[in-house]
Amino acid sequence: MAGRPCRTLFLCTGNSARSILAECLLNRLGRGAYVAFSAGSRPKGAVHPEAIRLLQELGYDTDGLSSKGWDVFAAADAPPLDLVITVCDAAAGEICPIWPGAPLQADWSIPDPAAADHGQAPAAFRRVYRLLEARISRLAALDPASLNAANLRAVSKSNEETLGVEC
Repeated sequence: MAGRPCRTLFLCTGNSARSILAECLLNRLGRGAYVAFSAGSRPKGAVHPEAIRLLQELGYDTDGLSSKGWDVFAAADAPPLDLVITVCDAAAGEICPIWPGAPLQADWSIPDPAAADHGQAPAAFRRVYRLLEARISRLAALDPASLNAANLRAVSKSNEETLGVEC
């Protein structure tokens, strides 16, 4: 990683909500020390409208966000990854591709806001955003050169009770 940002891939099954939110958060909070991407094992093909609405409300540029398959990042000509984080239990349990460069890996169990009833979706997306923001803030505070399995486990121990997030 010397001289370049830590390339981080957030994985989920559909790549329409959690992984998209995480990508945007790390690209904002990582302040150039991290660059984030997202993908899915079975991409939905479109970003969830509630994710777009929330991100726009919070001042994110949503142009260029897309739901894509993880094969894009497993190809021989893909940029090497330094860190791969699954944000859902389904993707964590799947057999992932062999990532070029053997990046560090972590599994974060994040509830799926897209599973909420239509009327509950805005609140569900906000709760998940806050949970991701807490974890990603701690990740972004780490020097990418110091990343290891131990401090990645510490990052994933988010204070959900303080945030009022039910997992």
